[in-house]
Amino acid sequence: MNQMLVTEFLILGFSETPRLQGLLFLGFLCLYTAALSGNLLIVMAISASPALHTSMYFFLVNLAAVDILCTSTILPKLLDCMVAGRTISYWGCMAQLFFFTWSMGAELLLFSAMAYDHYVAICWPLHYSTRMDTRVRALLAMAVWTISLTNTSVHTGLMLHLPFCGSNVVEHFFCEIPPLLKLSCAPTCLNEAMAFTVDVFLAVGNFSVTVLSYCFIVASVLHIRSAEGKRRAFSTCFAHLVVVTMYYSTVVYTYIRPLSSYSLQKDKVVSVIYTSVAPTLNPVIYTLRNKDVKVALRRLLSCS
Repeated sequence: MNQMLVTEFLILGFSETPRLQGLLFLGFLCLYTAALSGNLLIVMAISASPALHTSMYFFLVNLAAVDILCTSTILPKLLDCMVAGRTISYWGCMAQLFFFTWSMGAELLLFSAMAYDHYVAICWPLHYSTRMDTRVRALLAMAVWTISLTNTSVHTGLMLHLPFCGSNVVEHFFCEIPPLLKLSCAPTCLNEAMAFTVDVFLAVGNFSVTVLSYCFIVASVLHIRSAEGKRRAFSTCFAHLVVVTMYYSTVVYTYIRPLSSYSLQKDKVVSVIYTSVAPTLNPVIYTLRNKDVKVALRRLLSCS
């Protein structure tokens, strides 16, 4: 049985709710527009403002790039499926899987790098310039993109070796590992074990690092004498933790369970959170609430 017996896949998407297609199309179009414009503005504003060329904003630019990659990999094809054909070629599906898994792995790692950066800035302010100099942040960014690229290369390579010779209906709105494994007509034990192992490392491991960093940050903030300073610090930490927890929990829910427990309805809703909602919220939570970024955005928009 040859994997090329299936030359295209049928993306089921949200076809089980035909009456809501127009509303869903509008919703996803708004999410994509907001995510793309918000993250592009962040990249341009930070790049055009020398005062923002620090470690914190360096990682924010990387996060914005990851969110642009994620949404641009998933949402344009989803919108196309809602108004045109629901098919995607075999290689188009594998490409979507590759770039989405790359962006997801990079985002999980970036959250840890950003949490560590916040930890050093707040808990070791006098050593921040040496502990997070240009060389260190470049190495961290290189590690984020390299590890996530290696991860997606392994997953996509394993998927390419699976034969698809039965149903070609993907019970999802994009090509993701769990629904594709259900379509294979060969054992997927290795793929499932790899997905579980990587998820434990990337999601659970990085979430633990992130939470630990914020615990140290909170302990340090408690020593701040100013009530206003405490309030602002706790407000920022809480907002960050909400986004991080939402992202990590949904990824863990999707990838750490056995394939037999995959649920079409529940998993699609969960996937919307980390493919569409989180990339839209990140610019608001991490940057647009920041005074310096607001100044840079006003300057950028006034010049244009």
